[in-house]
Amino acid sequence: MNPLDELAVILGDGLVTDRDILEGYRRDQALWAPGGWPVAVARPASTSQVQALAQWATRHRTALVPRGAGTGVAGGATASDGCVVLSFERMNRILAIDEAAMLAVVQPGVLNGELKAAAHERGLWYPPDPSSYAVSTLGGNVATNAGGLCCVKYGVTSDYVLGLEAVLADGTVLRTGGRSRKDVAGYDLTRLLVGSEGTLALITEITLRLRRRPPPATTLVATFTSLEASGRAVAAIVRSVDASMLEIMDRTALRAVERFRPLGLDTDAAAMLIAQSDAPGSAELSCMQAACEAAGGTVVATTEDESEGQMMLTARRLALTALAELGTVLVDDVAVPLPQLPEMFRRIEAIAAATQTTIATVAHAGDGNLHPLVVFDGNDAAAEARAVAAFNEVMAQALELGGTITGEHGVGTLKRGLLTRQLGAASLALHRRIKHAFDPGGILNPGKVIDG
Repeated sequence: MNPLDELAVILGDGLVTDRDILEGYRRDQALWAPGGWPVAVARPASTSQVQALAQWATRHRTALVPRGAGTGVAGGATASDGCVVLSFERMNRILAIDEAAMLAVVQPGVLNGELKAAAHERGLWYPPDPSSYAVSTLGGNVATNAGGLCCVKYGVTSDYVLGLEAVLADGTVLRTGGRSRKDVAGYDLTRLLVGSEGTLALITEITLRLRRRPPPATTLVATFTSLEASGRAVAAIVRSVDASMLEIMDRTALRAVERFRPLGLDTDAAAMLIAQSDAPGSAELSCMQAACEAAGGTVVATTEDESEGQMMLTARRLALTALAELGTVLVDDVAVPLPQLPEMFRRIEAIAAATQTTIATVAHAGDGNLHPLVVFDGNDAAAEARAVAAFNEVMAQALELGGTITGEHGVGTLKRGLLTRQLGAASLALHRRIKHAFDPGGILNPGKVIDG
């Protein structure tokens, strides 16, 4: 029996080898991460099938590339030639929502938005909200330790993962953590697996902490004559209140959105800050308004109506879609210490000028996480080369300011080359030893995060 026939026995109709279908599983949303050709796509429906698949892959020395919804932008789900893409699309059930314990147990193929809706029906809330929450899977969110708009107050995915079930490369089923909110027994393997981008284990079940639904948020919108001034306002707000959202859009993003969908945005402003507070009363809102004005900003709108607040966020959520109308968009993702936020804005503007490349910046500013969106003509080789240079220089400048090459999108393949510079030789060597301990044959998502 040949290897694929063996796999067909394990997976039944969960094995796909049709080349036309394989085409849709070769890559994620990352530019410059061309996908290889997998020999098959495996769509298991249970942990036991994942376990059998891992054992098969170990026997046949075949790489497994785990995949959620393919919404990643760093190349973490890019197929390699001869691999089997492991899609979790059939493992898409919410297994339990325990209202008393305020937790949910889900399979990795459940969409973030599906859990949000199910929790909401029970008066509960799952906070992490990447911009792709409606279409990205919780397994993918765990793999990259995804964040989002509200993480400035409520944290990122790792802050909500209580426990995991995962399959190791040899087929061993591992359980980490559990249902307890406090658990310090042994090494924290749960935190090790969160953000590991499928390189250490195949996550098959996730136990997530839920929260009470927050009260309705009040919203403030302010504009600034410089990006650096908006950064100073954010730094002052974070020092004084626990804002539930602090988002910035620069002039390039504002103009793209206004062109795409007229919203009455101030396209002469250098930056627009959208801030929210879900604290009771108006004290936090007043404090944020004072911080904006002290930094030279103009408060253009405030509201206590939640639906109006969501409308004010429309511009922020439309940024990437609007910019895609202008050309090919490369999404960068860096973070810097908060005091360095104004300087990072200044350096991004300088990079755009030096490379003669359009860069629109949107930012989860409250935690120093910036998304410079590099826009270029994909049919112009010279423009693409300048865009690559801008992309790399943004990361280099973030590192110079004591920051990181990725705040929430992951390393994948696109940022692997700069990882040594951030981590250092000793840390990278330890990464490789950890990888070998979990996956001695190197079959789990090879070539991602680290290069060996």
